[in-house]
Amino acid sequence: MDNIALETIGLSKRFGGLIAVNAVDLSIREKSIFSVIGPNGAGKTTFYNCITGFYAPEAGEILFFNKSLVGLSPDRIAQMGIARTYQNIRLFANMTTLENILIGQHHLLKTSWVEAILQTPRMRREEADALNEAMRLLRFVGLSGMGDQVARNLPYGAQRRLEVARALALKPSMLLLDEPTAGMNPNETMEMMRFIQRLRDELEITILLIEHDMRVVMGISEQIAVLDYGVKIAEGTPREIQGNAQVIEAYLGRAATAAA
Repeated sequence: MDNIALETIGLSKRFGGLIAVNAVDLSIREKSIFSVIGPNGAGKTTFYNCITGFYAPEAGEILFFNKSLVGLSPDRIAQMGIARTYQNIRLFANMTTLENILIGQHHLLKTSWVEAILQTPRMRREEADALNEAMRLLRFVGLSGMGDQVARNLPYGAQRRLEVARALALKPSMLLLDEPTAGMNPNETMEMMRFIQRLRDELEITILLIEHDMRVVMGISEQIAVLDYGVKIAEGTPREIQGNAQVIEAYLGRAATAAA
């Protein structure tokens, strides 16, 4: 039986009278690429924010390898092995690419402030190891030789890759990507698709993906869940989702469903 990396059971989140996520049940297999799709306002990012501890759900359970995440802070959830990127790039724009990745390693470092002041041997070893790891991640995401460039000066696609590299610095077993191809041209989108598959295949990371580009979703996902007004209306393989009348109606309206 496949191991379940992440499971939500009856997950619900409310903002006043608005139910943004309504009793969502999902089971995501370890080392798979799982996409969550839906029209604008369907509750996808709210769902992510509940998983990563930015929002506390009103009801339901979130299990990461059978350990509950409900009530944990975002930094604690990151330490457990869940990293994420954002729909709008959130790099430290005035810092270099290398510095951005080093910040991502913060919770892995054990040196105390006293050791930092005294420049102890352990502190110097840890600093060297962190630098080597940051350089390795730059190479992995295709940004080798750009370590001293300021993040805001990178091309858009490179900034997206840098954000992923910073997330990988946490050494996660699961990565949540929020619209990673937003704003990309077709060539950049194809490169990102191949890159996401590399993350799963080479690093054996479970990928949870929010994406509006259906070519991306259908091209790399093994399983897809569809949200509409906070409710999961469908789940299945790409082929099953493409032919689902309820999904077509959610995206295109009743007329399209009748035509289909």
